[in-house]
Order: sequence, then structure tokens, then C-alpha cells
Amino acid sequence: MVELLIQRRLSMATAESLTGGGLAAEFAGVPGVSAVFQGGVVAYQNAIKAVVLGVPTELLATVGSVDGEVARQMALGSCRVMKSRVGIATTGAAGPEPHDGKAVGTVFVAVALDGEASFRECHFAGSRAEIRTQAVHAALDLLAEVLGASQQTLG
Repeated sequence: MVELLIQRRLSMATAESLTGGGLAAEFAGVPGVSAVFQGGVVAYQNAIKAVVLGVPTELLATVGSVDGEVARQMALGSCRVMKSRVGIATTGAAGPEPHDGKAVGTVFVAVALDGEASFRECHFAGSRAEIRTQAVHAALDLLAEVLGASQQTLG
């Protein structure tokens, strides 16, 4: 995946809530990623999602943070903040309790590319750590789809 980003000269950034930097860490572990990876924002609190990433406060007040449109806005916001063409975002309820009225395991991932963004809703089972790991993989899968990658390996 990183090779494809490099080949296409696509700078990228992350915006994470429930994964807490896990997505950025996946990218940081790949040799050569510094050619494309601008950085990431861990926005656990809604105030950070709004102030740093530009997620509309009205949206957050209406639907909460566990929502597809919130993930989409986070992905777009990471592009603006990090001056990148690709933004990848995660938000959800990893547990142990439901969050914003959403069941544990409800996750939204989003990918933005050149100002257009899409999201996917996922439902995972397992421990908090397992849900977070599955969220990272779901975000990478969506990135591969958006980029039209035939392989979904990170390196």
C-alpha cells in the first residue's frame, strides 16, 4: 500500500479516535513511509474533532462521535490539517461500554482522496484491543478500495 502511495505521489495523513494512533503506528512501521506520511491527529474528545479537524459541532451534538459522517469529516480534516491528498479516519465504540448510543463494536472508517471522502460502517466483536485492531484493518481495506489496489498489504 505504501509503495502505491509513493508511486502515485499521494501524501497521506490519519485522524483517529478509537484506534488512538494505532493506524499511524501501522504506517510508521513501514520502511520508506516518510516519503508520503505527513502525520496524524488522535482526536479522542469531540472538542478536538471540532477545533483541530473541523468536524461541525452541530453534527457532533446531533449524532455523537460514533457516526459515518463524523468519520468522513475527520478524514477530510486530516487532509486540511496535514496538507495531504489522502486522509484516513477511525471512530467508534471499542468498549467496554456503548458510546453515544452505539453498541460496542460499532466502528466507522473513512478515506478522503483529493477532497472526496467515503465511509464504511463496521460491526466487530471481541475485546477492546481486538476491536481496535479490526478497525485499523478495516481502514486499510477501505484505503485499498479507494486507491484501487489489487493487494491489501501495507508494505
